Amino acid sequence: MKKIVYSLLIASLMLTGQSCSNMLDEKAISSVGGEYYDTSAGFEAGVRAAYASLRDYYGREIGTNLTVFGTDTFTMGADGSYKYMNRYTTEFNSNVDLLRDLWNNFYVAINTMNILIDKANAGQVSGLTDANKNLRIAELRFLRAHHYFILVQNWGPVALTLTGNLEAKKDFTRAPVKDVYAAITADLEAALTQLPTTTADYGRVTKGACEHLLARVYLTKATSEAAASDDYTKAATYAQNVIKNYTYSLLTDFASVYDQANQVNSEVIFAVQYTNDALTDIGPSSSNTGTIYNGNQTHLFFGNEYDVQAGMKRDLANGRPWKRYMPTNYMLNTVFNPADRTKDSRYKKTFKDTWYSNNPGTFTNVFDNSKTKVTFAAGDTAIFIPGVEWTQAQRAAKPYQVLVPSQYRPTLFPPLKKFFDPLRQDVTAEWGSRDWFVMRLAETYLILAEANLKLGKMQEATDAINVVRVRAAWAGQQEAMKIKASDLTMEFIMEERERELAGEMFRWYDLKRWGVLVERVKKYNPDIVNLQEYHNLRPIPQTQIDRTTGGVTAFPQNTGY
Repeated sequence: MKKIVYSLLIASLMLTGQSCSNMLDEKAISSVGGEYYDTSAGFEAGVRAAYASLRDYYGREIGTNLTVFGTDTFTMGADGSYKYMNRYTTEFNSNVDLLRDLWNNFYVAINTMNILIDKANAGQVSGLTDANKNLRIAELRFLRAHHYFILVQNWGPVALTLTGNLEAKKDFTRAPVKDVYAAITADLEAALTQLPTTTADYGRVTKGACEHLLARVYLTKATSEAAASDDYTKAATYAQNVIKNYTYSLLTDFASVYDQANQVNSEVIFAVQYTNDALTDIGPSSSNTGTIYNGNQTHLFFGNEYDVQAGMKRDLANGRPWKRYMPTNYMLNTVFNPADRTKDSRYKKTFKDTWYSNNPGTFTNVFDNSKTKVTFAAGDTAIFIPGVEWTQAQRAAKPYQVLVPSQYRPTLFPPLKKFFDPLRQDVTAEWGSRDWFVMRLAETYLILAEANLKLGKMQEATDAINVVRVRAAWAGQQEAMKIKASDLTMEFIMEERERELAGEMFRWYDLKRWGVLVERVKKYNPDIVNLQEYHNLRPIPQTQIDRTTGGVTAFPQNTGY
């Protein structure tokens, strides 16, 4: 699964509700029609292509802008052309290309999945055994459910199609949220019966991944307009199954989860895979504008401007900093409270705080106003971020520059380091080989804790969250990291999820399902301009409305856009 070839999304399969120009235009192997999927080789290739569509969201600016920007824990850094997504200005509208691309790409993929499922169920695929048919249909139903889950969280009522289209179609309407969730849960619960517990082909879906996604879906559904009285019970049950019935286990060290040399580890339940292989990670642009790079780009977005500071130049270890996302004061001083850092290792292991000189010499371009020049030999500490305020005298006593909170700015701030990728091919490379962890066991425990809190099972909730906290403790601080049932509140869970999952594409969805998006983002994000309740949904891409028969009457825009 590490080498999924994108060209296998066959160009003759029409995007649901889209025109031919919106097809995923990958490097073609040959021009073949839908009948290619009637062979076992073509069918297997199509299933792999369905997995490849996950790369249109994970490890991309599409996914991180939609989940990191416009939240309470990150705001905008110095660079980037999508600041309006953080500020919620009128530029965040139905013509945003990232929204259009996610919508188009996911519906391309869903239609491919639908066609494959239809052909397999109709017995049209030659050489396909019943066992393999059932397994592949289960994988496709999982992936289809995943895509609809992302779509319904962002847009609410969306087009719901569960059969394939081989010709262009324009008569679509928006299905109610409850119908979309019904389709999602039906797909996942059916898939669960056919998926294996383990797989020799790493990257394919397993029962554990399916149960984890079911837990996440029911936890989210519980606060949606599709809510049912047993949603939290189901979320807790599926999460508990993942913890008890499989071989997943938390790594002993929080930092080791993102060790790039150990990406296939016991904590990872499901991952989207990337490589440095040009065959799979480089291809022509779907908009015919040139080459695009299909590797994981997340390493670019969270860095600071270390590379123009005294004693430093850009290198692989410290990354190519695009400075997209800057942590808020709430993130740095409340979520990661300085008073807790002597027992909780996650601040130190989440944010980079030290840079060693790779450009020795004497420099007068200093940001630290406690000194007028600095001199470094190779390997000397050049920059240190203590995470708390130091006096000018304390800083002046150090031979390196000290960046304190009062000096944070959109170019210089504590950067999130878990996505850094020192294995890129060179210092200019925008594409990386780091896998994206869609599901890991720590989140399973947090889902279990939240569901049990909502069910009033306070001790069970506390026990679950303490498993995550004990793993995060510095040596000798495990008992100090445990909380009591009386300490557990939704506010605590809101902060604990971000301590554990910072940057992992959950925050916007979390704030929305908790019903606190507007309140918390206005309170903690200093760059908000126009956040309103209607921003709990994204604008429907105008291209979709324009190419639907009946236009906005048949496919109405979300309120406010």
